[in-house]
Amino acid sequence: MKNILQLIRLYLLVCELYDRRRDTCFQRLSNNANPDGITDQELVTIYCFAHLHGHFEKKAMHQFIRTYWSEYFPQLPAYQTFVARLNRLEATFQSLGAALQAHLPCSHVPEIDRVLDSLPVMLARGGHAYTAKVARETADLGYCASKKQYFHGVRLHTLAQRRCGQLPCPQQIWLREASCHDLRSLKEQAPELPTTTLFADSAYADRDLREQLATQGTSLRTPKKKPKGKELIPAEKHYNRCVSRLRQSIESLFNWFNDKTGLQEAGTVRSDDALKVHCFGKLTVAFMLLVFNP
Repeated sequence: MKNILQLIRLYLLVCELYDRRRDTCFQRLSNNANPDGITDQELVTIYCFAHLHGHFEKKAMHQFIRTYWSEYFPQLPAYQTFVARLNRLEATFQSLGAALQAHLPCSHVPEIDRVLDSLPVMLARGGHAYTAKVARETADLGYCASKKQYFHGVRLHTLAQRRCGQLPCPQQIWLREASCHDLRSLKEQAPELPTTTLFADSAYADRDLREQLATQGTSLRTPKKKPKGKELIPAEKHYNRCVSRLRQSIESLFNWFNDKTGLQEAGTVRSDDALKVHCFGKLTVAFMLLVFNP
């Protein structure tokens, strides 16, 4: 009974959000305006409901619904049609995700600290990354320093507000190809920041960026790099530990994303549309969890 109520509430929520943002959710030129089969709202509900029950891949989602919930989705199409329909819902997931993000429990006090980093979304890794040809319009070859390996995919850049004792609250998220360095991505994105302190890793240590942010009232804090042939003095080591501790929360957020949605692993993605749905669909699920289970 608990799962049935969860499904019903989820469907009503999706329908409410869809109706509010119909202009941006609607699939242009779709034969789905007056559907004879399953609706976009039902597909989004299936996608989110399956994630809540630990099914992160489309094949597992389809099998889960067909096996246990077919009476609630009598028009569930064959697997190939199910995947094709889901892969057309990038705009829908972006719009629903934006609606949920607007309701995240962020503080309106501008001076609250922010954290910044990127999460690699990997279609292929290691030796396979060099020959991967999937989603070439969006993804390419990059290097993940934390895992010390090359990968084919994209980077999910996240600017979030720190919260004491809780996961940080995502405020701005954007996608870039894997080869785009974090510093370059931030400069080109040029996000608007309030008067705040921004904690980031050494990839963002750049004098021009620091000065540019300072003119906006933002203080950039990154670990100090070790001078060539020298060691950091004790005060600098202590400073680096403090910065690393304060920015650790965004790593926790990324780990939570992966645990709840499987966001980082995109090995089953086969097209650019599927990659965008993979990213924005899973973010929609994550925002839903953050809003209703803060």
